Amino acid sequence: MNDALRTLYPQIVTTFNDVAYDADGNQVAYDKVAVQAYVDAHAYIAKRSAEYPNPAEYLDGVVKGDQAQIDKYIADCLAVKAKYPKGAA
Repeated sequence: MNDALRTLYPQIVTTFNDVAYDADGNQVAYDKVAVQAYVDAHAYIAKRSAEYPNPAEYLDGVVKGDQAQIDKYIADCLAVKAKYPKGAA
């Protein structure tokens, strides 16, 4: 949520109990619905990150010249992308 707040409201530097503050300690009003919508729209990023295969597998395949290993890595990545499409909650 803090990433969403700082993206949508760059003046926010800190939060405490859902109250946001700017660099001078002034309270900053923000639209909680808009922040939640941003969070929901970007949830796929964290989900993908947790399931992507280790990039070392791809690099290992490249170094060894193992096209089957490279293809498997790419297929695994594409499967994760299909499982968690952009914009899906």
